[in-house]
Amino acid sequence: MATIYTEDILIEKAKTSKINDVDFNNLSFGSTYTDHMFVCDYENGKWQTPKIMPYQPISLDPSSKIFHYGQSIFEGMKAYKDAADDVFLFRPLDNFNRMNISAKRLAMPEMPEAYFINGLKTLLKIEKDWIPTAEGSALYIRPFMFATGKGFHASPADAYKLVIAFAPSGPYFSGKVNVLIEEKYSRSANGGVGFAKAGGNYAGQFYPTQLAKDKGYQQVIWTDDNTHEYIEEAGAMNIFVRINDTLLTVPTSDRILDGITRKSILTIAEAEGIKTEVRKIKATELVEAAENGSLKEMFGAGTAAVVSPISGFGYKGKDFELPALENTFGQFLKKKITDIQTNKSEDPFGWRVKV
Repeated sequence: MATIYTEDILIEKAKTSKINDVDFNNLSFGSTYTDHMFVCDYENGKWQTPKIMPYQPISLDPSSKIFHYGQSIFEGMKAYKDAADDVFLFRPLDNFNRMNISAKRLAMPEMPEAYFINGLKTLLKIEKDWIPTAEGSALYIRPFMFATGKGFHASPADAYKLVIAFAPSGPYFSGKVNVLIEEKYSRSANGGVGFAKAGGNYAGQFYPTQLAKDKGYQQVIWTDDNTHEYIEEAGAMNIFVRINDTLLTVPTSDRILDGITRKSILTIAEAEGIKTEVRKIKATELVEAAENGSLKEMFGAGTAAVVSPISGFGYKGKDFELPALENTFGQFLKKKITDIQTNKSEDPFGWRVKV
């Protein structure tokens, strides 16, 4: 293996590539991994020399605090390639800043921008050929950090590992989903870590979601932890609702993730003259709107799917179907975003970053 230094990153190249074994026309989401990964350790109170190395298992001591106290955060990003073979990221500084917000909330060390952004861009240059170009595909980027410091005592760790790994992926969802508005379980609570991209947030979602699947639904709409009267998120995504010709979403809080796709949708909608409202939404308001015909569409919004349409919802033992519209706000806004991401349109907002 060749070992070189570039921009203060130690690079160790893999002897052979797995790329020829990959069917890029039939990619599932997040299950195929590229040849290399970025790794940087935090030890002795400072970040060490970052490395790019062959993708490989990570060895940890059984007493590593990630196993016992759950200090783990992550981000979701994508890289795109246009017709000229140029590579682009979408709002990467937003992901970097949000990861440091998550780190601070979980008493983990914040990372330097130079390490994160330069490491990501250097890895992308090495793995450029792994970026798929089929419609709806992208190179999914998973930065994550977890506690490696040892000890069974309940306290923040003294060592951490930051990793950035890539997965060439096809579309995240196909078709619409039927959801259940949750009336018992909560995704997060006031004063908690719901706004952070913490691994434990998602672990706690799996059981209630499985209960919903057992009832014939594909996903859960989360409600507030206090009254369960107000909708908050759609599975692992932000929620959008269209009543007549107004697009609504709920305000962010310490329970709700400040989604980058969410912010992008609001900005584009306003620029396109779509009326938007950011306010609390009662589950009963959805029921009333479904019954009187003013509920036109609902969708989840996030990095993986961009927009995931909702075909209907269940609440208090009753199911409500949404109309099958030919032209939806969701698909219109998704195309606007993906055209910016893939350099098929102008980017008036300065979100697209060339690598």
